[in-house]
Amino acid sequence: MKKEAELLNIGVLGAGPISQAAHFEACQKAQNARLYAICDSAPDLLESAAGIYRPERVFSDFDAMLAEPGVQAVLIGVADQFHVPLSLKALAAGKHVLVEKPIGVSVEESEELCKAVDASGLVLQIGHNRRFDPGVAFAHRFVREELGQMQSYKGWYHDSTSRYVVTDNLQPVTRLSDYAKRPEGDPKSDRKRYFMLTHGSHLLDTARFLGGEITAVHARHQESFGAHCWFIDLSFASGALGHADLNIPFRGDYEEGFEIAGEFGSVHARLPLTWYHKSGEVECFSIRDGLYRRPLGADAFSYKLQVESFADVVLHGEPQVGSNVHDGLASVRAMVAVAKSVESGEVVALNNLAGGL
Repeated sequence: MKKEAELLNIGVLGAGPISQAAHFEACQKAQNARLYAICDSAPDLLESAAGIYRPERVFSDFDAMLAEPGVQAVLIGVADQFHVPLSLKALAAGKHVLVEKPIGVSVEESEELCKAVDASGLVLQIGHNRRFDPGVAFAHRFVREELGQMQSYKGWYHDSTSRYVVTDNLQPVTRLSDYAKRPEGDPKSDRKRYFMLTHGSHLLDTARFLGGEITAVHARHQESFGAHCWFIDLSFASGALGHADLNIPFRGDYEEGFEIAGEFGSVHARLPLTWYHKSGEVECFSIRDGLYRRPLGADAFSYKLQVESFADVVLHGEPQVGSNVHDGLASVRAMVAVAKSVESGEVVALNNLAGGL
């Protein structure tokens, strides 16, 4: 693997499943970053990860890793409920932060993090890795440069009944630990809340990335035969009409996708399960030349691409493509608005919204 001369030294917090399946390898393969340190309070996970990935340093205490001068940035891959407090601690220690999505579980704690990032002058990026799918990135450029006025956006996210059979075959065998630090209670026991935080955050960030600011939502939810379905009408600041639907678990193959109609063209996209590391099938049509365009996207390891983009922002001041802290806050507001709309049956505006999931 070719590496650049200047590398960002990253310390990964959390040696659990998501780091084993994505973040460790992404840091190792990134052209402009290095897996410098691993930190976990579970001794068995830390020993296993250190033996496989061989970082420069290992830590069982986050404060100790933050005190290490060689660590320039931290990648936080732990439970959602820990994202904000650990990000605040890292910023206070002068470290740049790449944190798993969602940024937080309430509007208030996400607003607190926004203030801290703005005051710090440091980079914080949220792990909405779908932005780095080459097909999605191509669609984003097409929308900004060629589509003209957007008329409508439709997005969907169908997480399959067979997804864990597939991921078990695609991912490395992950190790669990009885010593792992977990939030109080069992966050996964409330499936409605868990599905929205885990999957709805992706659906809504993609909608904002492509369609622009969401100002209000009107949502319905139904639970039947153990499956959850949300139908969400989206109001965009641009005036475009929007709709998003989330189905988990879907009786059929996994699929994400979106369709966009605009003044000078259209976009149609279908995205495979991210663990295939394969670009989405995206076609952009322009009436200017009457042609469809479809990118190949050979390098589609989105977890690696988001690390490289993050490192370019930190090392070279490149524009931030990844979801920033204000994008993360907007995503949390959208999820809270969806929950409030389902409960009330009314349209819910995102501005001046409070509360959490």
